[in-house]
Amino acid sequence: MSTPHDTLAISPAARDALQTWLDQQRALKGAAENTVTAYRGDVTEFLAFMSVHHGGTEGLGALAKITVSDMRAWMARTRSEDVGPRSLARKLSAVKAFYRWLAEREGFEPTAVLSTRSPKFTKKLPRPLAVDAARELIDCVEMQARQPWVALRDVAVLTLLWGCGLRISEALGLTGADAPLPQVLRITGKGGKERVVPVLPAARDAVEAYLGACPFAAQSNGPLFRGVRGGALSPGAIQKVMASARMQLGLPASATPHAMRHSFATHLLDAGGDLRAIQELLGHASLSTTQAYTAVDTLRLMEVYNRAHPRA
Repeated sequence: MSTPHDTLAISPAARDALQTWLDQQRALKGAAENTVTAYRGDVTEFLAFMSVHHGGTEGLGALAKITVSDMRAWMARTRSEDVGPRSLARKLSAVKAFYRWLAEREGFEPTAVLSTRSPKFTKKLPRPLAVDAARELIDCVEMQARQPWVALRDVAVLTLLWGCGLRISEALGLTGADAPLPQVLRITGKGGKERVVPVLPAARDAVEAYLGACPFAAQSNGPLFRGVRGGALSPGAIQKVMASARMQLGLPASATPHAMRHSFATHLLDAGGDLRAIQELLGHASLSTTQAYTAVDTLRLMEVYNRAHPRA
């Protein structure tokens, strides 16, 4: 939304305040680097707009005087840049978080910013694959690779996503030191949160088969999953393989690597798994996130509740 020229209008004091807040998000709240980067971009755009909107570089005092009218102008400008409701809501959330901190530090009332309503949008529920579809997808992926070791690699990655509920970044973040895979893995997920994930025999066997065929020697400090030239396997390579497989099988575009993680949660719940336990396995901070991943309806939730509650 903002141009390099616009960002130059941000005062040094505002830049310093933003950097201090970002450092605290990283150090004290364990925010992931991707989250910090998004915060930086969103709040910088906001500060740049306000500087230009008010006619030039201003200090922190001007930020304390932002009005409802100013907020409406920013929202309107952002919408005019073809920013969707979901993205705008994310930007507003970042601005509000920064303002709560800034207002407390500087001693002003941030009502105009905090009272701004987020645009409404429909949350897209993840679409898990049926058990048979997940199996067919893995089988199809195995048949696509030109080199046998690459086929075994792709199968191992997808088996980890489906069998352990890993994010693709978590699976590709494994190193040679993790092999052979133990019965449980200690995974560091978003925000540096650790969780313990059981590893199914099928997943251990798949990784073992891949390592036995891989032409590149495993190194404790190197990536477990290698690209065809020996470097770290990229998420894009797995996404491309799955895109080709789903086209062959006639599956929807929602059949992505992340859908395998969704499927892990849904299939566990269908088998009678407890939502809280699944939440722990996925590494979700909120149970509501797990409910969305499992795409369960109210009736299904009540069945789990009635079966599990000690007073039921």
